[in-house]
Amino acid sequence: MAETLGIVEVGFSSLGHAPSGFGTRRLGGKPLVEWVVRRVTDALLLDRVIVVTDAVLERTVRSLTPHDIAVFVSDQTDMLAHVAAAARAYHAQQLVRVGLENPFVDPALIDRIVATANTHPGCDYIGYYSQTGHPVAHSSLGVFAEWARADAIFKADAMASDEVDRQQVTRFLYSHPELFQLRLIPAPTQLDRPDVRLTIQGEEDWEHAQLILDALGPDHLDWQEIAGLLASHPRLRHQMAALNHSARDEHDFPARGV
Repeated sequence: MAETLGIVEVGFSSLGHAPSGFGTRRLGGKPLVEWVVRRVTDALLLDRVIVVTDAVLERTVRSLTPHDIAVFVSDQTDMLAHVAAAARAYHAQQLVRVGLENPFVDPALIDRIVATANTHPGCDYIGYYSQTGHPVAHSSLGVFAEWARADAIFKADAMASDEVDRQQVTRFLYSHPELFQLRLIPAPTQLDRPDVRLTIQGEEDWEHAQLILDALGPDHLDWQEIAGLLASHPRLRHQMAALNHSARDEHDFPARGV
């Protein structure tokens, strides 16, 4: 039994339509899938980490995933159903999800939400939020994970019908505080700003990730080090702000209180 299951989601858009897609590229000498998996396995409070994908991507994802990490594949048609199926298969009581687009996900921030869950047993969803009140796990900040109770994921899987809710696994949970018990943790102010962008959604994001890795090295990529680097590079922050501005209308997150 995996009481707390870490899940790295790999969807079709993560790998791109061709072998040159971001998921197959290398960061720090590792395929992006392996890179993100290793960031997640560095968290201390996860019992097990798996990769969740679909049958279309199975062969490619297995070739990119470390041999000690299981790849879960189901015949479900959307990511919410995939994750619910994985939680059932591994008898998870709670899970932490991370998207492949977040190469700088911070293990310490993962451990913080799991520790929060352990001290607040009534919660269904725990995540970080920005000063605007929006959950940041699907934002461009790119260092955060989300925690959810498995039973809450099963409930969302049974109830959610909107296509966006089906593809963004936790969106139905934090969009319905009348149905689920939420706990939101404020994102660090050093990162919670419009000129920070650490997710990979396009070619410029990939270039920025490479610059950050080259500047800090693979052993100094905690969120404080990254925030400090960005604070001293206004030109890079300006480029990130421009990308965030062009993408700000792509996601419509409901603002919720703590």
